[in-house]
Amino acid sequence: MSYLPLLQAFERQLLTNIRLIATDMDGTITKQGKLSSDLVRTLEDLEANGVIVLIITGRSAGWVSGLSSLLPIGGAICENGGLFYPSNGSHPLPLTPIPHIATHRRQLAATFARLQAEFPQIQESSDNPFRLTDWTFDVAGLTTEDLDCLSRLCASDGWGFTFSSVQCHIKPINQDKATGLLQMLAANWNDFTPHQVLTIGDSPNDDTLFDRDKFPLSVGVANILDYQSKLSYPPAYITNAPEADGFCELARYILNQHFLP
Repeated sequence: MSYLPLLQAFERQLLTNIRLIATDMDGTITKQGKLSSDLVRTLEDLEANGVIVLIITGRSAGWVSGLSSLLPIGGAICENGGLFYPSNGSHPLPLTPIPHIATHRRQLAATFARLQAEFPQIQESSDNPFRLTDWTFDVAGLTTEDLDCLSRLCASDGWGFTFSSVQCHIKPINQDKATGLLQMLAANWNDFTPHQVLTIGDSPNDDTLFDRDKFPLSVGVANILDYQSKLSYPPAYITNAPEADGFCELARYILNQHFLP
C-alpha cells in the first residue's frame, strides 16, 4: 500500500468545501490514550469556522453518552455504528435495530464464552458492562492469526467481528461505522455532498470509512500503516504525523484553506 503525502496531494478546492469531519477516537484524536488541550482547541477552531466534527468510535454507549456533551462536536456515534448521541444531551438514537436488549446481551455473552474456551487469555474489556449493541475484549497480546481465528469463530455463530488498537468487538454482522454515519448524514445533513464530508481513522474498525464509493475523501493518520495488510479499503490520503498530531495537522490544513482567498 502506498500513499501520496497529504499536504501535497490534497487539492485546495476539496478542502475548502469540507463541512463535516467524521473521526475515529482512539489513536486518531487521542495521543498516547489521552485527549490533549491542543486537540480541544483544534475542535473549537473547526466549530468556529463552521466545520462539524462527529466522533465515530468503538467505545461504549455509557462512555460516549458523557463525552458527546463535553466536547465541541456535533455528536458521537458509539459501538462502531450502534447508537448516536447528540451533543445537546438528548436521548440517544439507536442505529442498529435490537428488539430485546437483554436477550441480545445474553447471546453475545454466550459467544464470548465460546471464544474464551478457545483463547483462555482473552479478557472482557472494562467498559463492556456499559455496552448495548456489541461485546468487547482487550486486543493486547493477540496475534494476526489469533484475530483471524476469532473472526471465523464469530462468523460461525452468526456475528460480525472487528478490532481496533484497543479492543476486539463481537457485533451484529451489518453494524459498522460507515452504515451508522450514512444513517446520520441522511437524517441530519442530507444537503451535504460526499465531497463535503471527510472521514479519518487509524485501524481496521475504521475500514468502512475508507470506502471511496461512499466517502471519496478519507484520511488515515500515520499509524494506520501498522494495519495496512488488514484493510479492505485503504484511505485516500495519509497524514505525516500519527494519532492526534495527525488529526491536528489535517485540521490546520483545512482551516488554512478556509482562510485563503
